[in-house]
This record gives sequence, structure tokens and C-alpha cells, in this order.
Amino acid sequence: MNSASSIFDVAGRVACVTGASSGLGRRAATALAQAGASVVGVARRAADLEDWQNETTGSTACVSADLSDRAGLPDIVDQITAPFGSPNILVHAAGINTREAADKVTLEGWDITLALNLSVPFFLSQALVPAMKEKGWGRIVNFASLQTTRAFPGGIAYGATKGGVGQMTRAMAEAWSSSGINTNAIGPGFFPTELTAAVFGDDERAARNAAQTCIGRNGRLEDIDGPLLFLCSPASDYVTGQILMVDGGFTAK
Repeated sequence: MNSASSIFDVAGRVACVTGASSGLGRRAATALAQAGASVVGVARRAADLEDWQNETTGSTACVSADLSDRAGLPDIVDQITAPFGSPNILVHAAGINTREAADKVTLEGWDITLALNLSVPFFLSQALVPAMKEKGWGRIVNFASLQTTRAFPGGIAYGATKGGVGQMTRAMAEAWSSSGINTNAIGPGFFPTELTAAVFGDDERAARNAAQTCIGRNGRLEDIDGPLLFLCSPASDYVTGQILMVDGGFTAK
């Protein structure tokens, strides 16, 4: 029987984290690097990625790229694999929420939301799965949302993609788990990130959200560490196709 520490071990693994320049993606990239993985952080903003790398202990590399550019995906994959080899842990934390009301959703807003939140996680995974199959081991972690199952005002495009992420996670698990590649999703509650700046900028609204949880508070960035390491390590060998809600019990009430 493995020890409790060894089953959560990611040392020696190669991880790629999208959206690593800020928020939960940045936290995920840091947590994996500090746990011993070699981490490639991917995001558009090169300066913010460099700041993350400078403040993070461990083995890290950065790829500044626009993931929504499908034509550029092969080159992005080459850049991701160059520093440490092809990753066997892939965390899809990049995302966008345009917060357009249903009657005012634009074609541009709809298309970029679907591209970044739904298409990118699938096609980047598809490109990196063959190397995981060769190794016989892989972990894919998607980012779901409260809006995977609930409708919020101004969230029709975002919610549609996050509902899609839930089903995509199950479909990825069906397709690839038999090759040793488990796919799961984390569904965060309200955490202080760029995407939720409007929420946390309104003290009354933030307090209402905290009261909706069973625990009685909103999320802190460090609350993502344990669930992430569980889903990225041998501890989750028999867990696939699942959405782990990390929301303080928001969806339980």
C-alpha cells in the first residue's frame, strides 16, 4: 500500500497550466511547481507570466500565446513541449466571461467565449493525449463552474460553455481513461480573481454569496491546492469523468 504522501506525489511529472498568468490558473501552476512538478505556464500576457515565474520556486517555464488562435495551435504545442518534454498533467484554467445579458449577446462575445472556454480545452488535450498514451499515464483537469448547473444573470454564453465543459469532461473520460488518462473537472465557487472582480468589488454581493455557502465564506486561492493535487496525482487513479465542486457547499444549498 502506498503511503498517504506518495499517492499525492507529482514530483517528476510535467504539467501544463493554461491561464497561468492570474487567478486560479496562476495558483494551480504555483501549487504544482511547489509540489515538485515541472510546470509550463501558458497565457497571453507575457509580463504577468514572467512575474509568476519569478515568484515561484521550482522548475517552471512560460509560453506566451493566444490559445484561441486555432491556426497557431501546432506551434503552441511545440512551445509547450520544448522545455521539459510533453506534459502528462494538463490543467485548463484559461477562461473568459463577457457578462453580456441574453438580449445583448454579440457574435464576437459568443464566439470568443466558446473558443476559449470550450474549444481550447478539447483541441489542446487532443494534441497532447498521444504522448500521454505512450507513457500510459495522464491527468486532464478542466475548469467547470457554478454555472455548469446553474443560470446566473449575464452568463448565458459563459454558462453554455461551462455546461459544455461538464459533458466534455465525461466524454474525455470515456474516450481516454482506458489508456491511463483520467479526466476530471474542478468547479470553483466564488474566488477572488479577475473574472470575479465585479462580484468582490461589491461588498454586499460578496457577503450574500458567502452566506449561500454551507461553510459561510467565499473561497481563498489556497483552497484549490488540495483538490487540484488530488486530481493530478495517483490519489485519483480510480476517479474519472467527475466534477469536484470546490465551492464551500454553495451548490449543496
